[in-house]
Amino acid sequence: MPNSPKPVAVPGPPSVLRLRGRAFGPGDFAVMAVVNRTPDSFYDRGSTYAFSAAVDAASRLIADGADIVDIGGVKAGPGTDVDPAEEIRRVADVVAAVRERHPEVIISVDTWRSEVAKVVAEAGADLLNDTWGGVDPGLAEVAAAYGVGLVCAHAGRVEPRTRPHRIAYGDVVADVIAYTTALAERAVAAGVRRDAILIDPAHDFGKNTWHSLEVSRRLGEMTATGWPVLVAVSNKDFVGEALGGLPVEERHAGTLATLAVSALQGARVFRVHDAASARTALAVVRRLAAARS
Repeated sequence: MPNSPKPVAVPGPPSVLRLRGRAFGPGDFAVMAVVNRTPDSFYDRGSTYAFSAAVDAASRLIADGADIVDIGGVKAGPGTDVDPAEEIRRVADVVAAVRERHPEVIISVDTWRSEVAKVVAEAGADLLNDTWGGVDPGLAEVAAAYGVGLVCAHAGRVEPRTRPHRIAYGDVVADVIAYTTALAERAVAAGVRRDAILIDPAHDFGKNTWHSLEVSRRLGEMTATGWPVLVAVSNKDFVGEALGGLPVEERHAGTLATLAVSALQGARVFRVHDAASARTALAVVRRLAAARS
């Protein structure tokens, strides 16, 4: 596991994110839609596990307004072990098929393993979404070698697919900012393009509900660093718990509210299950922001 990084970044001018020839500057919103090539996803319960179902789901999400499709082959939470070979089997062919069908779309792969990253980069991925906070330093090296982007997340320094008990921070937002910006600078030092890096507070990863809500309240402190910020809050546990313990299927309205709050504070990329609703909500935020400027 990486050591606790020291704060290295100071607030700076917002940067432009560049992926696959597209540019997302301050005030631009990119919708990242989720495709789970897993049989045990907390959200879709395996409905897109079959190869054709995963590829067709990507096409539907792109038609609904997704700028980025994020393909994952391992459930985030505890569950059946998935080794690198199986993860590659699940995601590499889907990446290649989506790339062939949609040459213009930005393809992301949700993985923390460098051996998986290398294969999917060769298959056509544009972005490596490392939600577990740099547990494999080789991931940045793969991103640099293949000229692809990298998401630098804060997962509380925990082992992938674990849920720590009673995790605590002196100041969770300060910890998130110090950790993600240090990972981003390390990635630049490894050769990853600065304009292809995002930072992600990783709501619910190594955090309880209070931590995730605090990150959402103070997200502006994170966007003030200048690094493009990704938020992945769609239907997560903290949304349900904040609303009195709602199950996954009843968290849609809470998700959209959290997206709007994040967008108003400067978040740039939004990882969601429902691309069409997210696109609509973000369009309203854009109009509100324009009206007050």
